[in-house]
Amino acid sequence: MIVTLIVICEVGFWVLLAGGLALRYVARMPRLGACVLLLEPLLEVVLLVVTAIDLKNGAEPDWKHGLAALYIGYTVAFGHYTIKWIDGHVAHRFAGGPPPLKPPRYGTARAKHEGKLWLRTVLAAGVALALLQLAIWYVGDASRTGSLSSWQFAALRAVGIHGLIALTYTIWPKKGPKKGPQRGEETEREPVRVER
Repeated sequence: MIVTLIVICEVGFWVLLAGGLALRYVARMPRLGACVLLLEPLLEVVLLVVTAIDLKNGAEPDWKHGLAALYIGYTVAFGHYTIKWIDGHVAHRFAGGPPPLKPPRYGTARAKHEGKLWLRTVLAAGVALALLQLAIWYVGDASRTGSLSSWQFAALRAVGIHGLIALTYTIWPKKGPKKGPQRGEETEREPVRVER
């Protein structure tokens, strides 16, 4: 039941997003579109409540409950970011808005961008870890909560792996294409040929 609910929440996220943006830009009803978009967090609340009820009714804590916690954490950290990104693209395509900004591709700006994304992963993992720990305390039997603990390690692994990837952009920044001499750079001049 939990896995089905996770799938329903994911599908619901995209349906509400499409509906909210369609109302906002196609039907020209921005307030109603914003109201529909504000329903997004309710999906996670429903998932959280159903997961807690499932555990309360004596369900064996397993990978489904861990997955629900990670899904909620991911949505908390990346949900608004995703909505804002898609909203920018839809506004540009259907409402004559400015083209959405692309993430930087080179140098320090790219390293900062990757660092901010990593901080979102830290937030997602933090939410998931807290929910999993609450579930472990709620069940109160270490012999039954091994699966939940393993999901905590999975969340920490995701933070570590993403952190290493983000760090590579700081240690080895990607250099952009050369666009000719920059101010203050010395360049070799070709000798001037004089025809006789």
